Amino acid sequence: MAQSIGGDYAVEGTNLDGSSYGGTAKIVLTSETTCEIYWTTGPSTSQGICMRNGNAFSAGYVMGEAIGLVIYQVMDDGSMEGIWTIAGQPGTGTENLKPQ
Repeated sequence: MAQSIGGDYAVEGTNLDGSSYGGTAKIVLTSETTCEIYWTTGPSTSQGICMRNGNAFSAGYVMGEAIGLVIYQVMDDGSMEGIWTIAGQPGTGTENLKPQ
């Protein structure tokens, strides 16, 4: 299952305060079910570990000193629609990944 998600993605999302952001993400497979993910959004970079289970795809990540979690739903066209949060911060943001 994870084999169909490796590659480069365009990122569109909303921050916790509702402002928008964009950038890129790269998913690198590390096994049939696990991967590493790297984001570049504006001047920020972050990286994490990820895995897929059916149409659910999740990643734990680090951005600076913050730890976060994102959960996506894998869509039929290969895009992903998700929500994310950062430890110690209230609320969630949104993020969509589109294959490039």
